[in-house]
Amino acid sequence: MAQLYILYSMRSPLYLLLAAPLFAQAPVERPKVLGIAHVAVYVSDLAKARAFYEGLLGFGEPFTLPKPDGSVSIAFVKVNDHQYLELFNEEPKDDGRLNHISIYTDNADRMRDYLASRGVAAPATVPKGRTGNKNFNVKDPDGHTVEIVEYEPDSWTAREAGKFMPATRVSDHILHVGFLVGNLDASIKFYGGILGFREFWRGNSANSKTLSWVNMRVPDGDDYLELMLYDTLPAPDRRGTANHIALMVPDMAKALATLETQPARKDYSRQIAAQTGVNRRRQANLYDPDGTRVELMEPNTIDGQPPAPSTLPPPR
Repeated sequence: MAQLYILYSMRSPLYLLLAAPLFAQAPVERPKVLGIAHVAVYVSDLAKARAFYEGLLGFGEPFTLPKPDGSVSIAFVKVNDHQYLELFNEEPKDDGRLNHISIYTDNADRMRDYLASRGVAAPATVPKGRTGNKNFNVKDPDGHTVEIVEYEPDSWTAREAGKFMPATRVSDHILHVGFLVGNLDASIKFYGGILGFREFWRGNSANSKTLSWVNMRVPDGDDYLELMLYDTLPAPDRRGTANHIALMVPDMAKALATLETQPARKDYSRQIAAQTGVNRRRQANLYDPDGTRVELMEPNTIDGQPPAPSTLPPPR
């Protein structure tokens, strides 16, 4: 489309018509993606889930959101001032026990505009949620809900800054969140090409003939996603091992000792033991009452050397 400009000559009665293209709209710059804000999981028994996440893992619960009948709809379990676990007290919908993952940004409005400019279906506006933070949801290529959050100074999370972080908590940081991915190329385009995540390692489980997972770090922080690949999608009640939460522990021996001293340990019937993972880091797996895996992991490899990446092809 062209716009006409009429130039008047001081020396001639003639008009000069010039056609010039409209200025192209400047691209929307992506705001920062700072880290994982929270992971939300469905729980079938809130009391038992609280016993696991708060009693065994030692986290605090600063606030809840109610259902219309006054019972708890969502319990917020605090890991640190920027990271939470959200326990949805309801039946799961369509992604096993995983409700959604959330990442936080420094500008939710600009992120909405940016994602829309890249063809991602996004809402028309960015509202404030019930806890006072700006947020909106989009879907990734596998249909997972990804919530974008901007922390607000008058929010409930800001109100509770520095609080509800007892010394009993086994970890003070969500290192990564893992979830099932069917189309690796599409996921890399979404998380890498659009959101700016950086791939830094690929791994495969023992005896696997195909790639098992891909790790992608947020562009403006240290947290990362673990894209869990599959050949055949597990049934919803079998997805809790792949859809998981990883908590960083500086010293695995001290973390396990902390767990053994928690009063709720007597009600947790599974063995808790450390092992060295394929990525050469010490780790230990725990499972909440609904089978969602919580992985404790040290930040460094056992010998300080980086693990060799997998060269196996994706499942398909």
